[in-house]
Amino acid sequence: MSIENVEHVIRNRRSIRGLVGPPLTMDEVEALVRIGLTAPAPHHTQPWRFVEVLQQRRTELATTMGTAWRTDLEHDQIPEEKIKRLLERSREQIEGAPTLLLGCLVSEGLNYYVDERRARAEWTLATHSFGASLQNILLVAAARGLGAYWISAPAYAQSEVRTALDLDASWQPQALVALGHPAPDYSPFDRPVPDLATYFIRR
Repeated sequence: MSIENVEHVIRNRRSIRGLVGPPLTMDEVEALVRIGLTAPAPHHTQPWRFVEVLQQRRTELATTMGTAWRTDLEHDQIPEEKIKRLLERSREQIEGAPTLLLGCLVSEGLNYYVDERRARAEWTLATHSFGASLQNILLVAAARGLGAYWISAPAYAQSEVRTALDLDASWQPQALVALGHPAPDYSPFDRPVPDLATYFIRR
């Protein structure tokens, strides 16, 4: 693939929430995970774990995560009607995605530090690598004509996600990726050209 094609995929990738079936095949899902596993990571590690969340697990996952989110929303004094809308939208995303992939982080292979400063920095490196892995998956999905978007909610309800999916205690859920095919009426929005003066300086 030429550099022009690579840049085209990057520039034209969108978070497509209007997804329709059929679900991805096992081969398609595994191919995306393999691409995710090629991301750079600290110390030549691969601190990522992925779970395809099957339909029979979705209701429990949505309910458990929703209970945790409701507690946070109530603590933030969000009005009840808005809470209901947010939770229903979240449930629809989880239960309605043609294919749902969960990404987790583990500490396997990472350096261990007794002081908080370096321990926090080491974990930050791992989270950077998860972002790179996630981007790999989203870009290749876009290049293959699939629709996809990521859902950050698992990072706020890690223990609940582990319980709902019966995951090992060392797995720290980070994000869900909803995958499918763009709805027939989907039309990508125009992404404005960024003003580099806002985001970039030289020293």
